[in-house]
Amino acid sequence: MPQKKSLNQKILDYVFIISKQPVLLKDLLDANRQQNEGMHVDPSKLGFRLRLARAYQVYILLVLIVVIPISAISHKALANVDSHISILGAMIITAVIFIGFNFFQSKLYDEIAKVQIKKSWRLRFPYFSYDEYKYKIEEIYQKALKEEISKKDLEKYILDNLVEE
Repeated sequence: MPQKKSLNQKILDYVFIISKQPVLLKDLLDANRQQNEGMHVDPSKLGFRLRLARAYQVYILLVLIVVIPISAISHKALANVDSHISILGAMIITAVIFIGFNFFQSKLYDEIAKVQIKKSWRLRFPYFSYDEYKYKIEEIYQKALKEEISKKDLEKYILDNLVEE
């Protein structure tokens, strides 16, 4: 039976192109480290790309869902206000809407990065829950980088260190 997708997942599916290729282990580990540190993850490493026009469509829809009811409620009170104040208010609201898109876009990138990391995690580390082991594996990966473990031995090195702990 197919799972029902949340609204958040439907938006992500609509706004992003996601590669069918699996994420490389080293790219997954780098992305996990960046995510844990609160940094933005490089989209090309996790195999996704933003469809900007669709992101604008979704954002405009969300803005309209918020702005139209507020405008309808406050119209009568604002109709009696000096026009200069209305113009300043319109300028501020317009600026907030345009600035808000940058925050919206950043949130989209963070959400899809988390989804892609978790999906790749289930493929690479099926017996280790992401929420429980994401920091532990990051530590082991940092140790592997210091010890200059080769790419082909990296997965074995990480799994061996997880089993030892």
